Amino acid sequence: MASAKSEMIRIDASELKNDLQGLVRGTVEDTLNGLLDKEAEMICKAGRYQRSDSRQAQRNGKYESKLVTQAGEVKLQVPKLRGASFETQIIERYRRRESSVEESLVEMYLAGVSVRRVEDITEALWGERVSPSSISRLNEKIYEQIEDWRTRPLEESYPYVFMDGIWLKRSWGGQVENISVLIAVGVNEQGRREVIGVSEGLKESTESWKQLLQSLWQRGVKSMRLVVSDAGAGLKSALPEVYPHAKQQRCVFHFHRNILDAVPRAKREEVAVRLKAIHAMESAAASLEKARLIIAWLREQKLSKAARILEKGIEETLEYHRFPREHHRSLRTNNMLERIMKEIRRRTRVVGSFPDGKSALMLVCARLRHISSKSWPEERSYLDMARLREIDVEDEHKSIDQENLTNLNK
Repeated sequence: MASAKSEMIRIDASELKNDLQGLVRGTVEDTLNGLLDKEAEMICKAGRYQRSDSRQAQRNGKYESKLVTQAGEVKLQVPKLRGASFETQIIERYRRRESSVEESLVEMYLAGVSVRRVEDITEALWGERVSPSSISRLNEKIYEQIEDWRTRPLEESYPYVFMDGIWLKRSWGGQVENISVLIAVGVNEQGRREVIGVSEGLKESTESWKQLLQSLWQRGVKSMRLVVSDAGAGLKSALPEVYPHAKQQRCVFHFHRNILDAVPRAKREEVAVRLKAIHAMESAAASLEKARLIIAWLREQKLSKAARILEKGIEETLEYHRFPREHHRSLRTNNMLERIMKEIRRRTRVVGSFPDGKSALMLVCARLRHISSKSWPEERSYLDMARLREIDVEDEHKSIDQENLTNLNK
């Protein structure tokens, strides 16, 4: 038994793995070099050292080139010719197949993997560590594609549009400064969500929002019925200039938070319950009446600042009552877009500060495109818009009846 154990074969897994990788890499290298030689023969119309009347070029040595493949880095012996140029199609075809390596790097980066982690992964998979500058160069390849998506024509109509901005950091002249990326998500007449606008702004100013809105108009969005946002001053000023008939719904969640910030911590829970009751009412009139009662209660509790905020802003939060009851829950807040912002912050937190505004804009666009393609399947509607169309018909009939009544009274 002892002799049998001593004769047992022991296998070193790491050495075996290295041997197999070397075997595969060597096979790929031999195959590609063989194909290069064959291609050179086809161009020359004759084999190496072969005498032929049909020969059109002569061999003139070789030069070494390297190609990174999924099997690792291989060394190619590329033929040089006298009397003809050697422009290999084989390597170009192989490069196109091996572009999966480059595409994988870009996908990892855009999926939220840090640059350092991408370097580790590439070394583990392909035996070669890719530098941050190489990853940046690869990302440039898809910038044009992302820009085409960002500025694409919009042929749909979007009754509901959700808008918000996100603050990021960029390095500029040795200093880190804030920039904003403004985002618009529309719900079309089929009830499906779509990212319709993304633009860079130095801040969420009126001019920055106006540029985004004008871009939407120029790309085909000629009307909006309701814009849901946190009611920042810049957007409130810009929207009537471009879409004068659009109603503005202030996000109820942000509105409540602004009020609660003016309330002592010990009383916040009680105030929050009362605030929620306002927007649980079935009509705008009932909500306003409820708000008046709570404003009076806040003043009794010596919470005059919270009462002023509620009194000044309550009407901005009730525009959703103009639209179908089935849509109220989705239209009251900007939570849908807030969830998207959370995902973008997760990705941009890995990056830290961007080298310029374009890099920030492209990464945000890439994440938005990924989210919309993966999480918003075309066959699923976000809202059932049939009820909105029914209300439009009802309003039209009421308008005709009123007009007929006016004519009769004349």
